Order: sequence, then C-alpha cells, then structure tokens
Amino acid sequence: MARGTRDAYRTVIGMTGALLPVVSFLGRLPVAVIQFGSVLLVTKTSGSLATGGGVACALALGQVGAGPFVGRLADRHGQRAVVLVLSLVNAAAIAAYTAGAVADLPTPALVALGVLAGATVPGVGPLARARVVALIRARGGDERLAGTVLSLESTMDELSFVLGPALVGLASVVGHPAYAFGAAALLVAVCGTGFALHPTGRTARRSPRGPARARGARPLLPRSVYVVRVGLLFLGVLLGACGAGITALTEELGQPGQAGLVYAAMGVMSAVVGLSMAALPDRFGLLARWRVATAAAALLSLPLVWTDSLAALYGVVTFFGAVYAPNLITGFALTERSVPPQRLAEGMTFAASAFVGGQAVTLAVAGRLAEAHGPGAAFALGSAAAAAAFTVALIARHEPPRHGPPRHEPPRQDLPPREPPRSEARARQPRAPVTPDAATP
Repeated sequence: MARGTRDAYRTVIGMTGALLPVVSFLGRLPVAVIQFGSVLLVTKTSGSLATGGGVACALALGQVGAGPFVGRLADRHGQRAVVLVLSLVNAAAIAAYTAGAVADLPTPALVALGVLAGATVPGVGPLARARVVALIRARGGDERLAGTVLSLESTMDELSFVLGPALVGLASVVGHPAYAFGAAALLVAVCGTGFALHPTGRTARRSPRGPARARGARPLLPRSVYVVRVGLLFLGVLLGACGAGITALTEELGQPGQAGLVYAAMGVMSAVVGLSMAALPDRFGLLARWRVATAAAALLSLPLVWTDSLAALYGVVTFFGAVYAPNLITGFALTERSVPPQRLAEGMTFAASAFVGGQAVTLAVAGRLAEAHGPGAAFALGSAAAAAAFTVALIARHEPPRHGPPRHEPPRQDLPPREPPRSEARARQPRAPVTPDAATP
C-alpha cells in the first residue's frame, strides 16, 4: 500500500479514534451471523431446508424493509438514541428467534420472529458510514478522505461477512449453530451500545427543528440517487445468484463443506481491493469508476457459468471477488455525494437495503433455478444482473455535486465556516459585492 494511502487511513483513524472502528466492526458482525446462519440453524432444528431458506429470507426482508426507516430516525433524532434502543431490542429479538428455533416452533412463528430480528437490526454499518463521513467533512476533510472512509467501511463489511459464516461453522462443529446466535446477541448488545455512546455520536445529532423541518418539507432527493439504488439492487442479485451457484456446485462435486471457504476466498480478495481503492486518483471520477466496476463484474462473472471443478471455482471466484468492493464503495460514494446532508443516514441505509434485498430474494430464486437446471443457470442469472447494473451505470448522465446546506435554513453548527461570516466581510468592505467565495460553504 502506498505511503499516501497509509497516511490517509491514519488521518481518518486519528479523527475518529481507534476505538470506533473496533466497536463498529464488532457491532455489524451479528448481522452476518444471523443472515448466513439462519438457514443452517432452522434447517438443523426443523429438518427442512425449505423452511430454513424461507425463514432466512423473512429475516432479510425484515431488515430491508426497516433499514431506511432506521436511517430516517437517525437523521431526525440523532444516531445515539436510535442505535442504543435498537441494539438492546435486537439482542432480545435474536435471543427469542434462537430460542424459537431450538424449541422447533411452527414455521409461521419462526417467520414472525425472523422478521422481528431483521427489522430491529441497528444498521451499524451504513450508520457508521454516514457518521464518519460527516465527521471528516466537518473537520475539513476532502473528497479523498471521504473516499478513504468508504473504503475502510466496506473492508470491514467484507471481513464481517467472512468471519460471520466462519463463526457459525465453528459453533456447528463444536456443538450447535445456536451458540453463534447467542454470541451475536451478546455482541450487538455490548458493541452496538458502545457504538451508540461513542463520542463521535454527537457529530450525528438530530437535524435542526423549525419550519424547514416540518413534516413533508424534507429536502428532495435527486434522480441520480434512485439510479444508484437500482444499480446496487442488481449487484445484490449478482451476489445472491453467485452464492446459490457456489452452494449448488460444491454440493454437486460432493464437497459441500468447501462452500464456506470459497466465500472466504472471495471476501478476502474483495477486502484487499477495497482497502486499495483509497489510492485511486481524484481524476478517476466516481461515475467512471462505477461504469468500470460494473463492466468488470459482468465480464468476470461469465466464466462461472462454465466452471465445473473445485480448483477452477476457487480461481474464478477469487478474481471475481476483486470487483465486489469497488462496486459497493462506489455505490455508497455516489449516494453520499448525491443526498442532502440532512438525509445522509437514510440514504446510506436505503442503499444498503437495496443491496441486501436483491441478494436475499435472489438466494431463494437462484437456489431453485440451480436445483432444476444446475449451478450454471444460477451463475448465468448473476451475469445477467451484472450486465443490467452496467446498463444502469451507462444511463447515469453525470456525477452530481455534493449538496450544501439548504438555503432556507442556517448552516449546521458542527460545520465551521472556511471563510469569515458575511457580517464581518461587509464590516471590513462595506461596498464590496459578495462573491461566491465569500458565501458560507
């Protein structure tokens, strides 16, 4: 890693403190555990793979449906209170869900508990992105430092989705997958609380009250935000289809236990490339990055359609993993640049929900497709989704500028002006016209 990139990461951690990345990472790890472990837990306790898949899908859809609402609450009331309450509620919901699975409750009851466990996820990952980017910008950070934040956050996501399934697998070997769910409940209670109470939580305080904050008067989102969400949805379809294809192919080859290691190889490569994204030059703009990343995903996913051996699967998936983080990082960066600051947490959680929703629904659909037509059919669905994501990236016309504070309200108090206030400028030069450089940023 280049020295300049290392310095950028040191600067970010120096601004946030070393504790925040730790509690942020451990606070998002339970999401990976319950998402990937639900199929294994419910299948083991109910004896039905269909039941396990259905309950896991319900859990994911609960998270997708409630995620944007959690972000909206955080924008309106501050992250501290919202994350603190949801961390404790989610810990109790995971415990209840685990107990219901172990007790072999009827499927409708498990579905309801799964939806509750998903809907109460505190959203530490997307809220950490919103919090740290806002903090960096409040302290004068430039676009490169904001990109460094997004690279670091996506790398932590990757590592959590490598360690989460590994934790479930270890618990299954030791005794029962429910042990991993117990650890997840404890982690979200302790580390989610730590994330909520961290001093940086004050930088994500509620939006100012007043007429501008009246219901229905929220700043409107530009059309580009919705275009990015569609692209992330197709990225989720791609990864969900690849996940189903990997599972089906390893089972077909008589080595189902290798599926977790294949996921790990893809995740490690993605994490490495994600960290390196901070070294990209500024002249390589976000829109160009998005088009290159989606095109690479479409091309590198194609060999999976014809992969028929374990060695080839490892090789192809490792190369394919290199495009995962760049797509996510660029999607979140475009979201951050497009949404008004007052809706940043909502924008980040909505982007994450679009990705998770595409992945969750596709896992069930692609699984049936693989059973009927083989692993290649699931991989082909993923390649088609990648091609659709590339088409969406081509439709985007421009890279929107970052929004400043709305004209109808004063600038946020945690964003110190880079120029003297207008009153002082006028006192010094009573007859000088106000230039754009003298405006409050």
